[in-house]
Amino acid sequence: MARHVFLTGPPGIGKTTLIQKASEVLKSSGMPVDGFYTEEVRQGGRRIGFDVVTLSGTRGPLSRVGSAPPPGKREYRVGQYVVDLTSFEQLALPVLRNADSSRGLGQRVCVIDEIGKMELFSQAFIQAVRQTLSTPGIVILGTIPVPKGKPLTLVEEIRSRNDVKVFNVTKENRNNLLQDIVMCVQNGRK
Repeated sequence: MARHVFLTGPPGIGKTTLIQKASEVLKSSGMPVDGFYTEEVRQGGRRIGFDVVTLSGTRGPLSRVGSAPPPGKREYRVGQYVVDLTSFEQLALPVLRNADSSRGLGQRVCVIDEIGKMELFSQAFIQAVRQTLSTPGIVILGTIPVPKGKPLTLVEEIRSRNDVKVFNVTKENRNNLLQDIVMCVQNGRK
């Protein structure tokens, strides 16, 4: 039976919106939920990057268009976006470590939106996700990209796990998936 729930689909299809709605439903049912999601940053109608936003409301840059890395730092780039690895790790890693350290406190949901190219520049993040996947009492509700180009090792590991249910989000089904996602997460914690 699936314990972890992941959404996949093309960019802009509504994965993050579904994750946010599912998180609210789960919280209102009394389930402890923590984690983070990524959000587009727009300026003058144009996307200039992405921020990481924790469910407790802390926000920081994940990437920006063409911005240079801080002096002395290696540049991590996905297309036109330069990834701010330090900012990402400062926000995402404590959330994952908190999920892991809450072992024994009952069932918890850890939201990870998303596990994609930008996030996978962080070896510490990869290690923390693997740890969280194998931590008893933690159910991950996350998003992964659709496969294209070179496979992303961690994403393929997640897809092939027998304790993972992957929902493929489309324009046709995105408005009807919320209840199935919530039920799957609730069943995964039993």
